[in-house]
Amino acid sequence: MASLTVIAMLAFAANSVLARLGLRRGEIDALGYTGIRLIAGACMLAVLVYLRQRRAGSGKLELGGSWAAALALFGYALAFSIAYLMIGAGTGALILFATVQMSMLSWAIFKGDRPGGIEVLGIVLAFGGLIYLVLPGVVAPSLAGAALMVGAGVCWAAYTLIGRGSRSPLLDTDGNFVRCLPLALVVAVAGTMVHPPSLAGLVYAAASGAIASGLGYAIWYAVLPSLTRIRAAFVQLTVPAIAAAGGVLFISEPLTLRLVVASLGILGGVALAIGAAELRKARRAAAG
Repeated sequence: MASLTVIAMLAFAANSVLARLGLRRGEIDALGYTGIRLIAGACMLAVLVYLRQRRAGSGKLELGGSWAAALALFGYALAFSIAYLMIGAGTGALILFATVQMSMLSWAIFKGDRPGGIEVLGIVLAFGGLIYLVLPGVVAPSLAGAALMVGAGVCWAAYTLIGRGSRSPLLDTDGNFVRCLPLALVVAVAGTMVHPPSLAGLVYAAASGAIASGLGYAIWYAVLPSLTRIRAAFVQLTVPAIAAAGGVLFISEPLTLRLVVASLGILGGVALAIGAAELRKARRAAAG
């Protein structure tokens, strides 16, 4: 399972690198990229569901997921693509995954889960790192790009919360992608008409959808039951580092001191908050 977990994290990071490869030099526009990514993801997931049902000897066709999850998925994908017109792969992945984890912690607090002092410290540290990252300066990322990636992270957190407790994650993920197809087709056609993509742009978008998203999500949901919630959260915090390394290797993006310091603050704060929350829950369960 450890090797599959590594593959899933590489796939998540590849989404950021592929988006920057396709979008930064105008190989494809954000609308076309979003649409093709979702279409390719839906096709890959449909194949995986078909193969699983055939292996199980079931000919029954089911559409899992929900419209609410599909809208959250589409919102994430669109904001993600537009954001990567403006910010680097490592910076985008850092903002995205920090926002996802912080949104889910915030939702738990909203639902009545009162944080302890260490959790509050972790949240403050993470927000401080995020503020430092986007403060005006020579190497600060685009504020609009960062805001869009925060929006993508909120949508992904909503998607995760809606799907929590799913009895068939692969079927539900496929259903959510399928429900996105009408909007995906509209933006794909609009994007390709306004800005015809190059072959490389089409390949990047299709690879992001079919391999990094469709196949990557399938692998992740396969290993997720074997991971505790805290381990699953912590392992996802490796994605920004992998994406930043990919940005340096494949796109020649600079690894700035601001990004390194902000990463330590954001990821350290999130890890501290999640760890403290899980420890408090474990003690409460043991006590009662």
